Amino acid sequence: MAPQHPEGAAPAPRSPGAGGPAAPKGDRPVDGDVLAAYLRERSTEFLRALRAHRESGGGAPEESAEAVRALRRSARRISGTLHTFRPLLDTEWAEGLRPELAWLSGTLAHEHAHASRLERLLLALHRLSGAVPVPAAAGVGAREEGARGNGADAPAGPDRTHLTVGAAKAGALLDRRLTLARTRAHSTALEALGSGRFHAVADRIALLAGEVPLSPAAAGADLRLPAAAAEERLTDAVAALPLLTAGHPYNAAALVHGLAPDTSPQPQDAPWHQVRLLLRLHRYAREVLTGAPAETRLEAADQALTRHRDAAEAAAAAAEAARTPRIAPATAYALGVLHADQRHEVEAARFAFHHLWHRLPR
Repeated sequence: MAPQHPEGAAPAPRSPGAGGPAAPKGDRPVDGDVLAAYLRERSTEFLRALRAHRESGGGAPEESAEAVRALRRSARRISGTLHTFRPLLDTEWAEGLRPELAWLSGTLAHEHAHASRLERLLLALHRLSGAVPVPAAAGVGAREEGARGNGADAPAGPDRTHLTVGAAKAGALLDRRLTLARTRAHSTALEALGSGRFHAVADRIALLAGEVPLSPAAAGADLRLPAAAAEERLTDAVAALPLLTAGHPYNAAALVHGLAPDTSPQPQDAPWHQVRLLLRLHRYAREVLTGAPAETRLEAADQALTRHRDAAEAAAAAAEAARTPRIAPATAYALGVLHADQRHEVEAARFAFHHLWHRLPR
């Protein structure tokens, strides 16, 4: 069974004229031809990335990785657009393609996620132990400067003696675990790209590059209505976030269950992850309407929420490694400090988003 698209967790879009938000005034309506042109352009990008991946033949890792990123980028945008503008598209076709794009994007994302997580955690270990000087704004494990520059008090420094002793073994443990996970994800991605399921998706994208199956409702419809509905869902989700708490540098309540036996995700993280997905949908809808990438401040807000997700997943990886049976106390201590550090990174990202969101134009 295909996994559901992350953005599919968002509420279903309203049909135009079905009690949704009114279209913005003062601008000309945006018709279905603009949506068709956007989907054809994204489909062409997908096919171009697929050709680049095949031509690389796995011989040039950088070229192959860039082609995979382009495939994921195009698949996310097509899937998100199908979700937001579903009332204007052939329903059966859109609902059949979205889960397949979700499967593809998710499968291709795992290898990069494991590699980035390992780099983030090792950089943080080096920084915390003082083994290697890491600039505050360098690397994927860098701490959010916004929180530090706005009066945020850093957490109390760890005991470097115990941390240095256990940091090397903690790093080696994380390296083994995440490298193995990355290798498995790489094999899974290669199998997926050679599967009949993937070729069926590619064939459907090739057809989409030539003709977009719009529904009868697309005739005379205004794309600004479903785009406004996507923005409204985002605004409602942000309003439900504890932004007053996030307005302070750190939220101690988020650290209570750090290394508890319960391995379920942090309860505070889920609403923030949902806002990130809704923000992506809003960004893609804006791209459809304007034909241009998202505004700089909207992109910055998205990056803050991406850092939030990365830090939360890195903290979970450190906590999971700390539960390894029969590890040395110094190793467990280093992993515990690392986990707390990444949870502070989570709070720094929330703090940054709080300020970015209130500067966004309404």
